[in-house]
Amino acid sequence: MELVRDAGTSGEYISFLESHPRGHFLQLPEWAQVKSGWRGEQIVSRGGDGAIRGGMSLLIRRLPVFGDLAYCPRGPVCGHDDMDAMAELTDGCRELMGRYGAFAVRAEPDFPEGDEVFRACMESLGWRFRPCRDAFDTVQPRSLFRLRLSGRTEEEIFAGFHKKLRYNIRLALRRGVYVEEGRREDLAALSALMDVTARRDGFLGRGLAYFQRFWDCLGPGRVSLLLAKLDGRCLAAGLFVSFAGRTWYSYGASADEGREAMPSHLLQWEAIRRALRRGDRVYDLRGFLERGEEDPSGLYRFKKQFGGDLVRLVGEMYLTPRPRLYALERRVERGWRRLAPARERLRR
Repeated sequence: MELVRDAGTSGEYISFLESHPRGHFLQLPEWAQVKSGWRGEQIVSRGGDGAIRGGMSLLIRRLPVFGDLAYCPRGPVCGHDDMDAMAELTDGCRELMGRYGAFAVRAEPDFPEGDEVFRACMESLGWRFRPCRDAFDTVQPRSLFRLRLSGRTEEEIFAGFHKKLRYNIRLALRRGVYVEEGRREDLAALSALMDVTARRDGFLGRGLAYFQRFWDCLGPGRVSLLLAKLDGRCLAAGLFVSFAGRTWYSYGASADEGREAMPSHLLQWEAIRRALRRGDRVYDLRGFLERGEEDPSGLYRFKKQFGGDLVRLVGEMYLTPRPRLYALERRVERGWRRLAPARERLRR
């Protein structure tokens, strides 16, 4: 086990992520720069040949009253049965907890719920898994849709869409909606639409400064902005990340007017076509509220139309020497997250 300390090792770690089937953009060291107030640390495990075989990128932040918490989104990145790598990464987590005086390490891995081999490995190393009741229990969505692109043509993917979605995409084209690639200065349009969408659907939005950090820190070649327009007016916008053979639909928003022209449907189709041309294996539509068909925002129904696989991940696991303190902190955080819509209404 080693902590990443020099630029050469950091570059090696990024290359490892890029080539690993579970490589995720949230595991990039640069993600700590996007999330203001967090400090980034990376741990790697090497095999007998000296090559990296597993890694974890953690965000560390001081919470009021409770102290430091380390958080690992979509990690560890390793084989699901690589006990040696998992043991070394766990040792690294304990070392970081001691160095920072952290009361816990929380992780939300990119492993499916039914992977009992992975679960047993982590539990034997002292990790515990926390039951997930709803979307307020995790930071990253536990349930999501992933559309497989490998070995498929554009026509095959389009044919796999729900018939209503195919109709809406064609309708958008008939009405003159078009999609163009945006630049950094166009993030203001995304931010403005995000305010509209947050107000309409009752969630906390992101400000322009956040999107600018997202764009600047993750770097050119990874982040793209698409704008769906009609007669020069921007009706919908989406921010996407491409990395390690996958494209993620990270943020999206739409105007109140012009929704009958179906700009968001065409925007997604164009993003999928671009991912296919890049040679990506997967287009990740990311998550939705755990309410499924009862989701009042309609996000579940919208994403389901694209014919992707419904994936439910293992959820949250944690490592802590102070389980009662951790349980208290999680109850406080859950309550705070549940109040997010009300806090947004008060802010407005």
